[in-house]
Parts: sequence; C-alpha cells; structure tokens
Amino acid sequence: MSVETAPAQGITIYSHSDDFRSHWIRYVLTEKAIRYHLIIVDHEDEDLASLNPYNQLPMLIENNLKLYHSPIISEYLDDRYRQNKLYADSPAARAEQRQYIWRFEHDWFKLADHILCHPDTLDLAAQQQARQQLQDTLIALTPLFQHFPYFMSENFTILDCMLAPIFIRLKAMGIHLPIKPCRPIHLYCQRIFQRPAFIQSMTAEEKNRFAAFITNS
Repeated sequence: MSVETAPAQGITIYSHSDDFRSHWIRYVLTEKAIRYHLIIVDHEDEDLASLNPYNQLPMLIENNLKLYHSPIISEYLDDRYRQNKLYADSPAARAEQRQYIWRFEHDWFKLADHILCHPDTLDLAAQQQARQQLQDTLIALTPLFQHFPYFMSENFTILDCMLAPIFIRLKAMGIHLPIKPCRPIHLYCQRIFQRPAFIQSMTAEEKNRFAAFITNS
C-alpha cells in the first residue's frame, strides 16, 4: 500500500502488519499507554524511501522528528514519556540494558531475519543454519530465565518488550524448544503473552496468526 501522510500533531508509527521490530515498538507504546496513529505499510513500499533512506520499519514521526531504528525509537519514547518507565535510571543498569539490546539485535534478530527472509531471496542453507543456531542459543541461555519473572529482573523492562515479539514467532520460524529443559522460557512466554498490553499491541493479522498463544482481549 502507499504510505499515508502523518497527522500534523502527535505520534505516528509506520509499521508492518507482522514484523517483530514493528511489534516491539507497538508494544512499548502500549505498555506506556501512549496514544499514537498507526499506519500499516510494507517494507517494499517505494514511498517509504521518501521518509527514511533505508526503507526501514518501524518508523516514528512526531512533529518535525523522524526516527527509524527500533532501539533509538524505544529509548526516545521512554525518555520523552516518563510514565511506566522501561529503561533503568541508573547509568550502570541502563548501560547493561543497552548492551543486551545490542546483543539481541546483532545475534538473535539477525538470525531471525535469515529465517523469515522473503521467499524471493530465500537461501535454504542459510535459513536452516540460522534456525539451528538460534535454537541452540536459546536452549543454552535458558538459565537466564530461571530466577526472575521477567528477563534478568523482578520488574518488566524494555528487554521484555524486545524479546516477546521474537518469542511468539519461534514456532513460525520452525524453532522448537524442548518443554522440560526449557521450562523457564515457556513459563516466561506464558506470562508475557498474557499481558493485556502485549495483546493490545498486536495487529489484526498478528492476533489471527498467533491466536493459539494469546489470551483473548
């Protein structure tokens, strides 16, 4: 579809209808109870290039500000709108969160990109290698989910907003985590997927696709 014009005031989010990075930002907005105007657009839309040079989704527009990298958008939203804080206030804890975000982006998200690649550019060998690597990594890191209700924390944070959209897509990526060895991850997913804000942040397409994992809103 063609890119629509953003309203003159307020936040506008350009988002794909089923994309884990777009879902991440929609989830941040919903957890923080921020009102926004949502415009669904495809990655391939040529008009998107007029808004940012990388045709990248999601994208935020607020007044004269344009942002188009998910970690930057999420941190801006948390700094700009102080309710329901998701980032830590202390420099050390915040730096640790940023480091985890960097690791997830460069490791898990890049593997997910290979697995969910458009069929026209699909490399089956690379896809299978990425699938196995991501699956093995998650199994090995299961203990990180064992001692806290949220990722490495007693409190819900930006890291949970980032991980939930990836975890709900694991089955669609062909990744299967064994029930008993990965029980902490499965319990974590149940907690996150049942949060009202997580369900509300999903598009109609996502709710339909992942209906088996969510509680009806």
